[in-house]
Amino acid sequence: MDNSKLTRRTFLTVTTLTVAGIASAKKVVPNTAKVVPRKVSPNEKLNIVGIGVGGQGKADIMGCKSENIIALCDVDDKRAEETYHLLPNAKRYKDYREMLEKLDKEIDAVVISTPDHVHAPAAYMAMMMGKHVRVQKPLTHTIAEARLLAKVAKETGVITQMGNQGHAHDGVRELCEMIWTGAIGDVKEVHAWTNRPIWPQGITKPLKKHPVPPTLDWNLWIGPAPMRDYNPGYCPFKWRGWWDFGCGAIGDMACHILDPVFWALKLYEAPKYTVEVITQEGMNPQTAPKKSIIKYEFPARGNMPPVTLYWYDGGLLPKRPEDIPANEKLGDGDNGSLFIGTKGYLTTGCYGDDPRLLPAEKMKDYKKPDPFIPRIPDENPYKNWIESIKNNQKACSDFEYAGPLTEVANMGNVALWAGEKIEFDVAQMKITNVKKANKYLTKEYRKGWELPV
Repeated sequence: MDNSKLTRRTFLTVTTLTVAGIASAKKVVPNTAKVVPRKVSPNEKLNIVGIGVGGQGKADIMGCKSENIIALCDVDDKRAEETYHLLPNAKRYKDYREMLEKLDKEIDAVVISTPDHVHAPAAYMAMMMGKHVRVQKPLTHTIAEARLLAKVAKETGVITQMGNQGHAHDGVRELCEMIWTGAIGDVKEVHAWTNRPIWPQGITKPLKKHPVPPTLDWNLWIGPAPMRDYNPGYCPFKWRGWWDFGCGAIGDMACHILDPVFWALKLYEAPKYTVEVITQEGMNPQTAPKKSIIKYEFPARGNMPPVTLYWYDGGLLPKRPEDIPANEKLGDGDNGSLFIGTKGYLTTGCYGDDPRLLPAEKMKDYKKPDPFIPRIPDENPYKNWIESIKNNQKACSDFEYAGPLTEVANMGNVALWAGEKIEFDVAQMKITNVKKANKYLTKEYRKGWELPV
């Protein structure tokens, strides 16, 4: 398909023109009618397409195999080879814009599992066409994109979900119930950590040019990012550490590890918060640092007191409290969080699983509260999203929730770029004390891939 036509079609979508206008690209027709999702009965199968179907994308699209998988899109045939084999009847595309345009009337929902920098452009186009979307974590590459997707999801009424699967598990609900019923008193401090990055970071220069593999469309893989020469050190796996494509260790894991913190401590109610880098090693304009400690401070929320949150990555860990025995595991070891309350400690693993009091002897006489947060059937996020579409109800970790969670995660990266303590006004989406840092809330897009942010 001609790239100039794709560019124009994408532009039409961005400026909220009719789907007919997008398909023809012959003239601009103002969209006076809202594009609404097709109504699907609970007994009907959805028509789903996947964007980015190799690696994690394979697991994500196969998680929806109860429905009709009508098309698959991946810029690398080799990366998507196994998924193509598993779903031989699905149509194949390399450009998601072409797929969405050609199959518009057939598509009900879209699963997006691309690198971070393509999440928002793909999701925005799909939602503006009335498609339900499920997007891998982090929801977006920037703060402005997270705010945009949450806004568009609300305006279009599509059913959304971010791929932080722990939010569908019982563990995170048990943790919230324990916190909310006073198991450790008032929580005033939290420590969260990850063993990521498990890919290169701290690289200061672009990598040398290599031949582009014949199965890969490098131009489409680059998408909205600035063009650069291909190198296998960027894709398929090592892109996470590069700022043009990923969000580093905190972007990769905070939407999992901070989810229990965000929910249990109702951080979404904070009107503002501060973020500062305590230490980092290797931060540079090309890639995220090799390791860092980042400090967040949130004011009181309702009946909850102010809380300080510390994030650790690159193998850095919080100091073990002296009254927790050395042989008792914090979190799940490599990843997890530790809540420090006025009456004790609570820890949980990467996805909010296995919440428990520490020291372990505290659990002997403790009875968890009777469940009062609704559970997700089978703890299955894919099934939850699909059933939510069919029943026109909110899915777990929808964009109304996942957008602000992603903002908190990515504000750690904004602090890394700012190089000083920043204060973020949530409602205004503005850094109020270091005005020059506001430029890091968004980014520039390659021509033809722009978003209204």
